[in-house]
Amino acid sequence: MKEKLLELREKALENVKSADDLKKLQDIRVNFLGKKGPITEVLKGMGKLTKEERPVIGQLANDVRNVIGTLIEEKKAEIEARLLERKLASDKIDVTLPGRKVQTGSHHLLASVIREVEDLFIGLGFSVAEGPEVEEDYYAFEALNLPKDHPARDMQDSFYITDEILLRPHTSPMQARTLEAHKGKGPVKIICPGKVYRRDNDDATHSHQFMQIEGLCVDKNVRLSDLKGVLTVFARHMFGAEREIRLRPSFFPFTEPSVEMDISCFRCGGHGCSVCKGTGWIEILGAGMVHPNVLRMSGFDPAVYTGFAFGMGPERIAMLKYGIEDIRHFYTDDIRFLKQFDRA
Repeated sequence: MKEKLLELREKALENVKSADDLKKLQDIRVNFLGKKGPITEVLKGMGKLTKEERPVIGQLANDVRNVIGTLIEEKKAEIEARLLERKLASDKIDVTLPGRKVQTGSHHLLASVIREVEDLFIGLGFSVAEGPEVEEDYYAFEALNLPKDHPARDMQDSFYITDEILLRPHTSPMQARTLEAHKGKGPVKIICPGKVYRRDNDDATHSHQFMQIEGLCVDKNVRLSDLKGVLTVFARHMFGAEREIRLRPSFFPFTEPSVEMDISCFRCGGHGCSVCKGTGWIEILGAGMVHPNVLRMSGFDPAVYTGFAFGMGPERIAMLKYGIEDIRHFYTDDIRFLKQFDRA
């Protein structure tokens, strides 16, 4: 039995040395060290040995098994290293090849316009205020001088969730919330950008969801001339230094007096064209002096504080500035459209 074990060891060593891939090596492991291998068979026959021979043969069998196992592991490591070296050689990267251009994104056109407006008003001393898109009826209407059943509510067909909760139809609630938070003490200078929702039929100039930027300035001795000055700076910054503005009387429940602001047409210089519909003027936004009721409901004394407010649509600003004819282009995520303005 001793001679048989030594013979098995020599045979296994020869087979391991000649093995040139991992499959053959695994076959050798199974053939010699497996449960049905010859070494296992030798161990099963140890019951026929004398008491003195059993420990000797058992120790030899374990030594043979360990030697074969060790050699197999060494050969396996050698084959794997050779395979890795071959793979690295075949996958070698040629660093002299030109690299692939990485496609980078850019700000959406609306985001760029909003950011430009924010930067302008921050430079004028305003801060940016943002609030919830799901709003309370009180802040969306009542705190803005629009009590329940007020006919002006029909101007904005809103999405109501409950009788008292709705998707905000404008960003004006942040004006009321900010005034309330100041507890009757000015100054307050904010702009409020964000998404708003109204039940409009989507077409080239209307959308059920769109962006809005509103501004508010409340302090002592704020006048309509201050509003005109701020809006003139805005118009000339966005549409050119030669722009002129005009204010036309209008109506908004939360301002008194209320105005619509027009700018001289940047396409024809005020002479009349298709953009300004032959009038020489383009309507841009609505504004006015904050209604005393709005100040009073937010804790401000209208005998001490006055203020102005304005609201604009970034889509309209972008459409005029960049010659876009359909508001739906902003929301369809057509990459061909968006790429035209990646440097805007």
